[in-house]
Amino acid sequence: MNTTKTGVLFDLDGVLVDSEGEYSVFWGGMGDRYGLPSTFSADIKGTTLGEILLSFPEKDRDGIVKALHEFEDRMLYPVYPGVMEFLTELRANGIPSAIVTSSDDVKMGFLFSRHPELKDMVDFIVTGSMVSNSKPHPEGYLKGAELIGRDPADCFVFEDSMQGLEAGRRSGATVVGIATTNPREKVEKTAHKTIDGFAGFTLDDMLAISRP
Repeated sequence: MNTTKTGVLFDLDGVLVDSEGEYSVFWGGMGDRYGLPSTFSADIKGTTLGEILLSFPEKDRDGIVKALHEFEDRMLYPVYPGVMEFLTELRANGIPSAIVTSSDDVKMGFLFSRHPELKDMVDFIVTGSMVSNSKPHPEGYLKGAELIGRDPADCFVFEDSMQGLEAGRRSGATVVGIATTNPREKVEKTAHKTIDGFAGFTLDDMLAISRP
């Protein structure tokens, strides 16, 4: 792949920051409270808050959002090992990137108050408020590719959730699965390449990925 055309699109939770476990606790608890299936917290990964709320009574949604934001304000959002090094390498080689997340703007404010350096390392951020369709719809990744000025076919998507992996595939990008949220054997069924994380992962490793 010609690097002058290459772009990179990252999911956020479970890819750049280690936060999926905390969200599973929150949404698992909410699911139990409202009698939702035991798989609820896993089923909604990659889904915008607006769509998640449809599973709850309308009268309770504002309270759930308030509780979520209070929970997010206490989260630490640890950045995974190797992430900043990889982002730095992309920057040094002039490869544009974007974060494509289902998170809302309030949560992103909490995140960047903890890690302002992360915001400075990507060119654009696509949040849940900027799309009409949640993953597995490819809208977010198509928008991300457009913002960084790249053809989706020349982009690499890094994802951990099954919905997100499918969204990346539907966008036409080369999909790199991160085996953090789901078992490697499950991720491998959708991703063109599966890795355990960014520690030791380089630009050359990414460019060496081929797909059928």
